[in-house]
This record gives sequence, structure tokens and C-alpha cells, in this order.
Amino acid sequence: MTSDASGFAAWPALGMLVQLVVTDPGQAAAARKMLEDELAALDLACSRFRPDSELIAVGNAARAASGPVTVSVSPLLAEAVAVALRAAQLTDGDVDPTVGGVLADLGYDRDFAELTPPEQPADAGSGPPAVRVRVIPGWRSLRVDLATGRLTVPAGVQLDLGATVKGWAADRAAARIAAEAGCGVLVSLGGDTAVAGQPPEDGWRIRVQDRTALPGEPPEGPSQVVTIRDGGLATSSTAARRWRRGGDVLHHILDPRTGRPAAPVWRTVSVAAGTCADANTAATAAIIRGRQAIGWLARLELPARLVALDGTVRTLAGWP
Repeated sequence: MTSDASGFAAWPALGMLVQLVVTDPGQAAAARKMLEDELAALDLACSRFRPDSELIAVGNAARAASGPVTVSVSPLLAEAVAVALRAAQLTDGDVDPTVGGVLADLGYDRDFAELTPPEQPADAGSGPPAVRVRVIPGWRSLRVDLATGRLTVPAGVQLDLGATVKGWAADRAAARIAAEAGCGVLVSLGGDTAVAGQPPEDGWRIRVQDRTALPGEPPEGPSQVVTIRDGGLATSSTAARRWRRGGDVLHHILDPRTGRPAAPVWRTVSVAAGTCADANTAATAAIIRGRQAIGWLARLELPARLVALDGTVRTLAGWP
């Protein structure tokens, strides 16, 4: 954890680097407490790795059922699922919350820090991962009623909200802190960044790069410092969350049409949008769409920065 008198703090939480900046240093401690409370509630509701989370309870109920099952969930989890379903609809199913079972089969069934790093050699004689055939139910098989807190899932489904929950949580936390602290706020959760309140005079300066790092640390791979004044900015990467299973090096962004990690066309895609949730959704979908992402992002007029595997950078739609 690091912090200083300027209103900046950073610490590790939930397997990611959390960064918080407030324009009023006198509100730093209260802002951090609010963000920590938000993250604790988020973890209890939406974690795929802690056995006492609501999301795991939903999965346990689905595994025990012979058909669709309807359960009552907290307002927080209901809203998180609704955000994931909106992302699926906006991306024609590229971002799909029903891929959790396949991710687990591919080895991403625990905190990322516990997975075998890609640079570690495969054991002698080890072959490809033994992955059983699993049908991805698809996002249209889910139903959530925000008014009643009722969530319907098909039998056997394991949800994964990782593609949307960080950006949405950053938006929630930044808006809450700005409203209660009365100052400008930047919240970055693993590189997914939301800002709220009155920005600094020169705007919020954000370094875009392959892996999230502290401001003073040297970047890995191509990087750029950009400025935003509102909304959010998110980066999806095939270079950051990677692990080895058997003889394969895998990454965490799945193509729901194949049940495998998306083809490696872009090492990172960064998008700026009106909210961090929307930026995160578009960046993740762009990784999955590969070369087709350029035309798709251009039609949406979303400012974006795409970095190819060889480091070539392409920017679109007035990227800052």
C-alpha cells in the first residue's frame, strides 16, 4: 500500500491494484474507507473464488437443479448481473456472463495469483489441458428482476461477472465518493478507471499500458499518457492475465462462440466512454472481435487505442 498527502492512495485488493485519487486531500481517509467498503461488499456478492459469496451460492443451486432455478439475491448482485446482461446485449453476446464454467475448466478456478505463470516451463510429458466438453448456456438463458431481486439461471451454469464488474464498481465508487466528499475523484480497479466530481484544472492524467502499475513504475510495452475529464477509461489485455495449463498458455478473455481464449490479434485495447462500465464492455468485446473490432468501434464512435501483438498502435475516433 502507498499513500501521500496529495490525496493519492494505492493498495492491492481482490487480486488487483486499486488506485484512488481525490482533489481534496482532507477527504482522502474517508474516501478510502468508502472504497474499501464498496470492494468488500462487491467481493461478498460477486466473487467466483470465495466459497461464501452469493455468486458461488447461485452456482451451487444451479448445479443441484435439473432445470432452470430461480433464487433470491441481494440488490448488489442483481444489479451486477443486470449490468452483465446489458453488456451482452450491446455486444451481440461477445461479453457473456455464462462462461464461468469454461473458465474454471481451463484452470482459472482460483485467485489469479495462484495460477501457474506462463513463463514457468511445462512439466515434462505434460500435454494440453484435459478440458471436458461444456456447452455455454448463453446470456439469453438468464433472467433478473431488479424489483424483486429474483435471478433465474439454467441448470449447471456458473456465472462469471469479471468482464463487467470492475468497470461498474469503479463507476459506483467514484460517484458515491464524489457525492459524499464533495470533490473530484478518480477510482482505478485493476486499470479500469472512473472519474467523478470536479476534475483537476488540467483534467485527469492516466497512463495506458499493458499491465496496471503505479504512476512511478516504468511501463511494460507500449504506453501513452492521456487526459480525460469525465466518464471512464478501460483497457482489456491478452498480455496481463495469462497462465500455463499443461502445454498451453491461456488468457482470461473467452470467445463464447468457441469456449476458448480469444484469438491473439490485439495485446491491449483501451476505450474511453461515458462510463467505465461501457468502456470496459467495448474493450473486452474488441479483443474478442479481433480485426473486426476496428470497424465496430469506429461505427460506435468510441475513442479507442488498439495495440497489435508486434506493438503497432492504432487509434480511432479522436482518441485523446
